[in-house]
Amino acid sequence: MTRKSIAFFIVIAMLTILFTGCGDSGTKGFENPSSPPSSGVETPSSESLPPTSPEIIDGNMDTNGDTPVVYMTTDLSPEGLIAVYEAMGWAPTGNVAVKITTGEPPNSNYLRPELIKDLVQSVNGTIVECNTAYGGSRASTAMHLQVAEDHGYTDIADVDIQDANGSMSLPVVGGTHLTENFVGASFADYDFYLVLSHFKGHAMAGFGGAIKNISIGLGSSEGKSWIHSGGSSRTSPWGGSQDDFLRSMGEAGKSVSDYLGNGERIVYINVMNRLSVDCDCNGNPAEPDMHDIGILASTDPVALDQACIDLIYAAEDGQALISRIESRNGLLTLEHAAEIGLGSRVYELMSLDK
Repeated sequence: MTRKSIAFFIVIAMLTILFTGCGDSGTKGFENPSSPPSSGVETPSSESLPPTSPEIIDGNMDTNGDTPVVYMTTDLSPEGLIAVYEAMGWAPTGNVAVKITTGEPPNSNYLRPELIKDLVQSVNGTIVECNTAYGGSRASTAMHLQVAEDHGYTDIADVDIQDANGSMSLPVVGGTHLTENFVGASFADYDFYLVLSHFKGHAMAGFGGAIKNISIGLGSSEGKSWIHSGGSSRTSPWGGSQDDFLRSMGEAGKSVSDYLGNGERIVYINVMNRLSVDCDCNGNPAEPDMHDIGILASTDPVALDQACIDLIYAAEDGQALISRIESRNGLLTLEHAAEIGLGSRVYELMSLDK
């Protein structure tokens, strides 16, 4: 049996586990989704997949090793998180930053310290974040550090609010909206970045995953306004074009990847639990109405977010989140990010489940 054949049976087994017996929990008034986006999941046939699954690319094609791999487990535990991290074969040295979202109080769905503690400590990481541009409990460094403490992050690692002393500029190469991107001033203090994202919906971006976490998430307060406004304002995040904002996220993300050795010094993990239509910047998000899915990881942020999107579209109970994504034109971020070279929407999905 060839390696591709083995990979095929692993993926089919994984998808069977994911989608067998998932009940329809309703859409809570959201519109029915339209047809799903094109995907790059590499499996030999779409016949055994759910009828809502995305377009499938022939898994027997010769990729010459260029197709990014997305690793996945349905084990939503510290052990599962460690497993997908180790599958990437990443070996950081020096100062390691672990980018998370600390979560807006009081009830957001931020990644809990007990889930990420073992991984963060295994890389001797410093948790990093930046202040918000829209008020709330994380708009100043002192307040933000208090939230990090209240949410348990200071108990597991040092926490650095990277724009406590302002911003630094990163060049944007190949962008159509931005020529520079503003991240926290201490961004350059770290040699490697591990990006831990809670995948979910978002009121403005449609969804939030790896790309949002390295663009809006790593943006300083002024950088957040810069991205939201499509490069027209450093002081206000409001009033810009929706599509300019979506494209600017991809461009800001590319500047981060380019700075970090063209992606050599950064990796990404998305946790697909508590799949609300609302972001962790919302202190009182809508209750999720779909099942948890698992943990995915890749060295390619576009491939990783695309894989998560494809799993949402393939789920029987993903209608509310799909509606949120499509109502904001959220897939434009993936399209533009791929166009400018941040990553690939074509990928190979590899299950780590036994």
